[in-house]
Amino acid sequence: MRRTSILIASTFVLAFALSGCAAGLNAETRNITRVTDGNEITIDENGSEIRVVNLKLVDTGDGAAVVVGTIINQGPNPDQLLGFSVNGIQATLTGETNLLTNKPVSFEGEQANAKAVFFGANPTAGTNVKISIGFAKAGFVSAEVIIRDKRDDFKNVVSGSDPVVADTATVTE
Repeated sequence: MRRTSILIASTFVLAFALSGCAAGLNAETRNITRVTDGNEITIDENGSEIRVVNLKLVDTGDGAAVVVGTIINQGPNPDQLLGFSVNGIQATLTGETNLLTNKPVSFEGEQANAKAVFFGANPTAGTNVKISIGFAKAGFVSAEVIIRDKRDDFKNVVSGSDPVVADTATVTE
């Protein structure tokens, strides 16, 4: 009887150990991201707490690339998005540029309140490029992002600027 109990207990311990349940929040399978998910950037410079999530570019097929992603200011102080740059080409930026605390600035999609387009960039879908983002207070940051083609979730992305009115007020301290 005692031997059976030890065998059953050992089986449970072995099952938990082999299944990876003990890895918790750092389990390798939990941290897998697809190459198409977009890049994430955290900026903790100059008292800023800004997150850029799901950042990528979409090739619209007309020689332009459109920024897709969301910028969230999680810090107590407002900041301002100055712009995007890829290979020396500045994006045309329209819409919301003020980064208020916990008020996302979204590029493309149903919640979009801003748009950034690289006209004449001639992107190649499936490749990665280095994008630079400038902020008034947080400074500049760069990251490698993927260029996606215009299909699936991105089939409605266009390079023409939506008629979004920008608040051009500069954030001051």
